[in-house]
Amino acid sequence: MKIGLGRLAWRVMFAGLGAALFASDKSAPTEAGQPTVILVVGAPGEDLYASEFARQAERWAEVSALAGASHVVIGLEGEAGERGDLDRLTAALAAEPKEGPGELWLVFVGHGTFDGKEAKFNLRGMDLTPLGLALELQPFKRPLTVINTASASAPFMQRLAGPGRVIVTATRSGNEQNFARFGQYFAEAIRDLRADLDKDGQTSLLEAFLSASHRVAEFYKAEGRLATEHPLIDDNGDGMGTPPDWFQGVRAVRRAREGTAPDGTRAHQFHLVRSEAEQNLPAEARARRDEIEQKIARLRETKDKLFIEDYYRELEVLLLELASIYDQNSD
Repeated sequence: MKIGLGRLAWRVMFAGLGAALFASDKSAPTEAGQPTVILVVGAPGEDLYASEFARQAERWAEVSALAGASHVVIGLEGEAGERGDLDRLTAALAAEPKEGPGELWLVFVGHGTFDGKEAKFNLRGMDLTPLGLALELQPFKRPLTVINTASASAPFMQRLAGPGRVIVTATRSGNEQNFARFGQYFAEAIRDLRADLDKDGQTSLLEAFLSASHRVAEFYKAEGRLATEHPLIDDNGDGMGTPPDWFQGVRAVRRAREGTAPDGTRAHQFHLVRSEAEQNLPAEARARRDEIEQKIARLRETKDKLFIEDYYRELEVLLLELASIYDQNSD
């Protein structure tokens, strides 16, 4: 569905916020290991949505500052131009390093549409399609997460999923086109230690997803309404996604397709705001640690197919290597 226009109102509302947020965009190029958050705020259409998107943008600016991340905002500044914010997004992605240990967080806050064939994220000017974004992201080999909190966002997952990527959508299909509340809850959860399920002093991308999804379900239950959004997360590259109720704690106990690793392990390694212990771990050590944890997760999935002695032998080797990393990097 098309969103009604209220351009003058939301331009005025965003003017002050946009100026404050863009002060951080003129920072130095991303350093090795430093995360980047590119926040894309879509066309709000109505004043109610404009104020909500502004609140989410402010929360992301705060969490980026807390994380020491390079922060780029698209959609709040000046006039959109002929092609609108699509050109600004293209330019922002072109300026980012394509490789390295620093995570790239690409976050979409706004409205989405779906015509039965193609999904779109509504921007000022030309809208963004899953295929268009997939082409822009093709060169990236660094850790990457795309968090699309808009309605009708599920088709973005199917197009963007791939090795080393974490994709989050607010819906499980393009047909869920009503306004999605997932984004506001996610923006709050990403820095909220109450969402820290494993109590390691930091909230992972997976934990924020689970917390926000729980709050979405609670909202519809409290309102006595049929839920019109069902978030999904994918980090095994199959593009199918896993709903929050397939998890027990931070571990997925079900999967969408046999033969694939369960979703969640990689997403649980993404931390925008890191604990002190995590900050003290060098980027190279962190990458190696994450690799070993992935191997442990894959080994766990094959436990029933191995002799128990072989399983524990392989597990011991991995755990000793993991312990060695922490030992070598302890104070």
